[in-house]
Amino acid sequence: MSPPLPVTVVGGYLGAGKTSLVNHLLRNANGVRLAVLVNEFGALPIDEDLILAQEGDVISIAGGCVCCSYGSDMAAALADLRKLDPSPDHVVLEASGVALPGAIAGSIGLMQGFSMDGVVILADAETLRANADHKYMGDTVTRQLADADIVVLNKADLVDASTLASSRAFAQNHAIGAQIIQAEHGALPPEILLQTFVGRSRDGALRHDTSGFGSVSLPFEMPCDPTALAQLLASDQLDLVRAKGFVCDDAGGVFAVQSVSRRWSVEAAAADSPLGLVCIGLKPSFDAAAVRNAVSALAPAHEVATQRG
Repeated sequence: MSPPLPVTVVGGYLGAGKTSLVNHLLRNANGVRLAVLVNEFGALPIDEDLILAQEGDVISIAGGCVCCSYGSDMAAALADLRKLDPSPDHVVLEASGVALPGAIAGSIGLMQGFSMDGVVILADAETLRANADHKYMGDTVTRQLADADIVVLNKADLVDASTLASSRAFAQNHAIGAQIIQAEHGALPPEILLQTFVGRSRDGALRHDTSGFGSVSLPFEMPCDPTALAQLLASDQLDLVRAKGFVCDDAGGVFAVQSVSRRWSVEAAAADSPLGLVCIGLKPSFDAAAVRNAVSALAPAHEVATQRG
């Protein structure tokens, strides 16, 4: 059976910058076949120079990516993606500005053949506090933040330092455990937003603007408890944005372990998967040595590396 197709839900109130973020991802797909699902095409205009062709509810995009409309039937649209040949590597589902992404993520988590990669919420650094205080939209804004694994505090270039600090503190207070990442025009390294990009090169180096991030690649041939490792990667102790890799257990089984902020997962993987981890964190708090030491402590030094044939 093919592995589950990872899905990242992107949400945020109207005008927060979801369109800019998705177009940036498509421009920087670098060979990853992304499938973008939108409620309706008019709600998320794809940059015209990316579009190769449009047929019905599917837009073909340069680099093997597609954009599809799901209307009122998200489950059917996701099922249709599984039929594409070649299959997409990752799905980015853009929720409407008034939707609660946590409910969408919960539905996806129940669907066979898909796995939740994370919930990314866009927040406008300039208008976040005003929107949250609004009589009608405030509840939606705060509930969206509460669903987040990652909050992208967008349009950081449009506000002064005081406003930015206030918006960051507000987001952190309402998005408990989420990573708060500042951005301009929705532009962030895809590795920060989508697990599919993490570890595609085993050197652990990010390929885009990384001034605010640190990363480390860890060889990990020693047997360990994959669940305990995934929980560590998602813990407050390490405070990572993302981590991904393959490890083996005492019985020689190989598992994919992943984390995004405090969300983690463990899945069986192919026996020939390359063992090792890539971990990404926010500077200046990211401490590669501390990550290495904490991870190594899960595999006793006297253990012999598992040989896989």
